[in-house]
Amino acid sequence: MITKYLLYVVLLPLLLQNRGAAVDPAVQAAQEQKAAEFRALLQQVPKLTLQRTDLKATPQPGEWTTNMVSWVAADRNGLFHLLQRSDKADPVVVMDRDGRVLRSWGKGMYTMPHAIRVDRQGNVWTADAASSMVTKFSSNGQKLLEISVGGQPTPCRNNFCGTTDVAFAANGNIFIADGYANARILEYTADGKKVREWGEAGTGPGQFRLPHSIQIDEKGIIYVADRENGRIQRFDMQGKFLGEWPKYGHTYGMKLKPDSIWLSTQLRTPNGNPGYLLKVDRETGKLLGYIEVTGGVHGMEALDNGELILASPGQNQSPQFFRLPK
Repeated sequence: MITKYLLYVVLLPLLLQNRGAAVDPAVQAAQEQKAAEFRALLQQVPKLTLQRTDLKATPQPGEWTTNMVSWVAADRNGLFHLLQRSDKADPVVVMDRDGRVLRSWGKGMYTMPHAIRVDRQGNVWTADAASSMVTKFSSNGQKLLEISVGGQPTPCRNNFCGTTDVAFAANGNIFIADGYANARILEYTADGKKVREWGEAGTGPGQFRLPHSIQIDEKGIIYVADRENGRIQRFDMQGKFLGEWPKYGHTYGMKLKPDSIWLSTQLRTPNGNPGYLLKVDRETGKLLGYIEVTGGVHGMEALDNGELILASPGQNQSPQFFRLPK
């Protein structure tokens, strides 16, 4: 399903930007106003003191190497799962906190690897932004389930036309954000049967311009990063709109913690602009703290000890690991 929204709101601005077309003065003024408001918010909260290092995979023999890491997730054993796009390594790479690769898998299974999550049972889920396939693996890489979301246009321009992220509800159901050609959230049972879908293109409540990340808390509140609308929208389990946070820029990734939700965000697109990791009170939507990051932002992980990992999917960019001071 391709819509006028895709053509006029997503593809056309990107094409014009790539051609060096002049930015509409009113649009530029609105962007600058939002940027000023965002920076004012930062002045009111602490800058968090974590030490940034690059998270590099210890190379295996030969030309094995990771590149363009799109997303990162941690499991309950403290192992990091990277989803990456280099053809010189498997798409899914599992490593320890020092970068030592323990296992990997997924060669030939992806067109555009996009998001990776680990569920409560330790299973690994991935989303492909081109094929719109969501795949569940055991912790050692055995494929357990595949969900073909469908509905993306053919051909898929630039290999971005499908699913963006996956989240897990307390009842075992799976929620999938489908944002690159559609503007919807889909719900499936634990065994892959479709329950419902909701959302449409637009800027109003319950409408989206690229739902790029999704999380669900223990109360059943669904958080959706409505990236190109520059907001986080919140819903109940049936898709009823509960409210929004419109002040935190273009959010690419989110991770829920018991007292907060972390956002990886930048003030404006295109990809690659310097960004921020924001800690937000999930009850009030109030900003609690931030970290400035170098390079682009994408999927992120927040560890139980307060450390953070950010995927920066640019060429030759390693994930950024924000460690506690020694």
